[in-house]
Amino acid sequence: MTKDLEKYAADQGIKYFMVSYTDLFGAQRAKMVPAQAIADMQQDGAGFAGFATWLDVTPAHPDMLALPDPEAVIRLPWKPEVAWVPANCMMNDAPLEQAPRNVLLRQIEAAAEQGLSVKTGVEAEFFLLDPNGLEIADNLDTAEKPCYDQQAIMRRYDVIAEISDYMIELGWGPYQSDHEDANGQFEMNWGFDDALATADKHSFFKFMVKSVAEKHGLRATFMPKPIKGLTGNGCHAHISVWDKDGKKNLFTDGTHDLGMSDIGWHFIGGMMKHASALAAITNPTVNSYKRINAPRTTSGATWAPNTVTWTGNNRTHMIRVPGAGRFELRLPDGAANPYLMQAVIIAAGVSGISSKATPGKRLDIDMYQDGHTVKNAPRLPLNLLDALRYFDKDKVLKSALGEEFSAAFVKLKRREWDSFVSHFSRWERDNTLDI
Repeated sequence: MTKDLEKYAADQGIKYFMVSYTDLFGAQRAKMVPAQAIADMQQDGAGFAGFATWLDVTPAHPDMLALPDPEAVIRLPWKPEVAWVPANCMMNDAPLEQAPRNVLLRQIEAAAEQGLSVKTGVEAEFFLLDPNGLEIADNLDTAEKPCYDQQAIMRRYDVIAEISDYMIELGWGPYQSDHEDANGQFEMNWGFDDALATADKHSFFKFMVKSVAEKHGLRATFMPKPIKGLTGNGCHAHISVWDKDGKKNLFTDGTHDLGMSDIGWHFIGGMMKHASALAAITNPTVNSYKRINAPRTTSGATWAPNTVTWTGNNRTHMIRVPGAGRFELRLPDGAANPYLMQAVIIAAGVSGISSKATPGKRLDIDMYQDGHTVKNAPRLPLNLLDALRYFDKDKVLKSALGEEFSAAFVKLKRREWDSFVSHFSRWERDNTLDI
């Protein structure tokens, strides 16, 4: 039943709503709306100038109206008089095709037309840095292998426990938090859900982590590779496909290898087939490729793939099948747009089901030690430009995601790449000044 946001505000003591949308680059944009004005916003939307954010529109375009989704409203646990509500972007009385949440909604609808619903969970990793974002905030966090460091996580107990408490309060079902593989890095896990709900929670989680960190005088970052030599921020996705009512896991088949059904293998086959192209979305920044193409880190492993391979319960591959009924995609990083990441997973996987794609040969080797022995597996893109080229050539994936979105994404991301390559770095001076 659709919530009346005005009544919700009265019942919950809400003074303000943050009507929020996520642009093509993953930046969250919002307007703060007084509760007494929310009824009009629920009806007509909050007005934005789309050109002022990372969307492919001009200053001459009409207002973009962000219609709040009342079913997804979240009261801020750290500021209870405020509620965050994700919005669907409209322009000229129609959905703005390139807006990321709209892209995901179309993928969910396309899957539903085939009797499928996709459920996902994400493993969001982040660093806690000093307020300037230059150094790890904890100067005692120096272990060579800091993963699961008991003392280090307790030194950040106030931050991690506060966020976990909030997730408990919100009913997300958080089940573990840990110090991750890099110094200053943490991961927090909560229960899986329908793809849209997971995307909304993922988006809110990033907002929440940054807000709580700032409250404690720290800076949180989900940047894929913020510290040279250390493990980067991944955002591993766990994926399963259910019937349209979400009651039966269609990936589960105890008679098949690893307990994965034919539908599951075809879905994975779609991921494998489109991997190099979907990297443009799961790894959408210049910095992303310093994570998936990194040399060995100080801890001994990057924990990131650089080759399109799959396996059983083995974390050195792009796709891991840890048990019956689900698989893990280890490619995405912390910069991935929460909505576009879910959308491209569904688009690639459902296309695999439709075409009965196969994932190819299972490899059970340690890719970090013996990956050089694999001769026919594609390498993942070496940089953002290569990923964009793969994406631009993938007609199936572009069509599934929508031509308007695809054109806008490639255009703006190519502009970002051009900005990067026109930048003169200290490395260039250090290595070529005396030539």
